[in-house]
Amino acid sequence: MKIIRNILGELATNCYILIDDDTREAAVIDPADEAETLRGEIERAGATLRYILLTHGHRDHTLAAPKLHELFPDAAVYIHGADKGQVGIYRYPMDELIGSELKFYDDGDTLPLGNLTVEVLHTPGHTGGSVCLRVGNALFTGDTLFAGSMGRIDLPGAQPDKMMSSLARLAKLESDYDVYPGHMETTTMTRERRNNMYLNMAQ
Repeated sequence: MKIIRNILGELATNCYILIDDDTREAAVIDPADEAETLRGEIERAGATLRYILLTHGHRDHTLAAPKLHELFPDAAVYIHGADKGQVGIYRYPMDELIGSELKFYDDGDTLPLGNLTVEVLHTPGHTGGSVCLRVGNALFTGDTLFAGSMGRIDLPGAQPDKMMSSLARLAKLESDYDVYPGHMETTTMTRERRNNMYLNMAQ
C-alpha cells in the first residue's frame, strides 16, 4: 500500500492518494483542490483511479471532486448521505455537482481497492456525515481527529453532541493505526490515546 499526500487549497487540506501495490488501483481521499495536480500524481504512479472518497462535505475537502470526476469518469465518487447537499456555510453540494452518479456509503460499508479493503466508519460531529476510512493499518480521519486536537464543532451544520461519541469509538479501536488527518501532520492512535486531551475526555 502506497500513500501519497498533497497539501492543497486555501486551508492547507491533506489530500491522499491511496494505491494498491499489486494492482495499481487507486483512490483519492478528499480532493481539496488542483485536480490537474492530482491527475499528474496518479499518472506518474502508473495507477488507475477507481474511487474519489470524501470524508465529509465541506468545500475545502471536496473542491476538486467534480473536475477530478470529469478527468476520470470511471472513478466513483462516494460521500455519506447526510453531507450530500449543502453543509453549513460551506455550500458546495455534491448531489448537484456530481448529479445522479454520486454514490453514498455508511457505517460498516466496505469498498474493494485491488487487494485492499476500504472500511467506512461513520463519525458524526464535525458534520453529520463525517466518516473515517480504515485501510489496513491506516486510518484517514478527515476533520474528526487531528494530531493533538479534533475537528471544529462550532460551525453551522456541526453536531457537537455526537463528537465525543465518535472520538470514543476511535479511541477504542483495537491495536495501533497510522492516522492521516484532514489537516496538519500524520500521527498514530497510540500517540493520540496518550496525548490528545479531547480523545482522553471522550473515553
